[in-house]
Amino acid sequence: MSDMSSTLLPERGVISVRGADAEKLLQGVITSDMEVLGQVGAALHTGLLSPQGKILFDFFVARHADSFLIETRLDQVADLLKRLSMYKLRADVSIRDESNAYFVSVFWGDGVEAAVAQSDGIAFVDPRLPAMGARVLVPVGSDSAERLTAQGGAVPAYRAMRVALGVPEAGEDFRLGDTFPHEALYDQLGGVSFTKGCFVGQEVVSRMQHRGTARKRVVPVVGTGLLPEPGTEVRAGASLIGTLGSVSGNRALAMLRLDRAREAIGTGVALMAGETAVKLEIPKWATFGIDVTEEPEA
Repeated sequence: MSDMSSTLLPERGVISVRGADAEKLLQGVITSDMEVLGQVGAALHTGLLSPQGKILFDFFVARHADSFLIETRLDQVADLLKRLSMYKLRADVSIRDESNAYFVSVFWGDGVEAAVAQSDGIAFVDPRLPAMGARVLVPVGSDSAERLTAQGGAVPAYRAMRVALGVPEAGEDFRLGDTFPHEALYDQLGGVSFTKGCFVGQEVVSRMQHRGTARKRVVPVVGTGLLPEPGTEVRAGASLIGTLGSVSGNRALAMLRLDRAREAIGTGVALMAGETAVKLEIPKWATFGIDVTEEPEA
């Protein structure tokens, strides 16, 4: 019996970018290096920043035939299309909303490769972390789309897997327009290039990287019981140190001030999400750390 799971992600949309200058346009504005894409089937996780270095849009870019497909939040499609069109100027680029042409799905667990191979969609391994599985842009009306629709949704199971792995999601775990790439773990999960050269907001991001000034980050937390709803404050004594994002049972992702969390842990002060004590659980793949040997006290 296969342990592979799948679900549609109805909150996701798709934009196509094609034309002789498409790659050049994207290379000049997004945080990742388009040259890494290389071939069909590869993908990037990336963002488009404000000049102040904060994430305005968070998305994937996949190469497909003579174009690039951008997968992003459906409620951000119109604004992202406008922003890219603003940077387009006189470039030979066509930018279109293709959300009505594709369903966005995700497959994870054992057997992903076989499932993706049988799909008639545009598939790519999640570039943030291979354990996140594969994302597939499934053409509307295809056999794969009908099968996925018939299977129903498993979005809670997907969220639980994502939370367990410690991978944040824009709009759930960090606020667009108010978050630096380091805070959203772009530097940890391949979402930003520090060697490609200029992109919008690059100077701020580079400064944070070289000075090590990222005090806030999205990190997994584990509660002594079921955790309260997203948006609940996380406190160390009377001090506010962050908020919960995605919640799955007694696990969640939280945007926290790590310096304040470290101080609290060092002095034996329990971290509390509402009335529930929590401890931090830094992912094994992360290159940043914090003393998490202290157990929470109820």
